[in-house]
Parts: sequence; structure tokens; C-alpha cells
Amino acid sequence: MKASEIRELTADEIKFKLNDLKEEYFRLSFRHSVHKVDNPMKLRLLRKDIARCMTVLNQKVREKQQAAK
Repeated sequence: MKASEIRELTADEIKFKLNDLKEEYFRLSFRHSVHKVDNPMKLRLLRKDIARCMTVLNQKVREKQQAAK
């Protein structure tokens, strides 16, 4: 998922997406530790998507705080 796609979402949608990504990453990393995973690069992509979501969410929170001042 690209950062521009994430920026189009609302803060609540980003939080929901972030929870889904974290859950998927947990399941995949657990499966990777027990068995071989078909695509180990998926772990890296999930980590990066999680980071993108967190970054955009923090930006939205800061913008909201700046607007409130």
C-alpha cells in the first residue's frame, strides 16, 4: 500500500488497517518461525506497510493538534 493511498483514509480507517496489518504480521511471523513460508518477503512488506500507516497516522494527529492551537 502506498503512502498516498493511506493519506486518503481517515484516522479511524488507518487505525483499523494498522490493526489488521499487525495481526497479519503476527500470524505470518509465527508461521515463519514454525514452518517455511511461501514468500518470506511478505514479512518485510508488512513491516513497511505498518510503518507507513503509523507515519501517516502521526502526521494526521499532529495536523489536528496544530489546527487546534
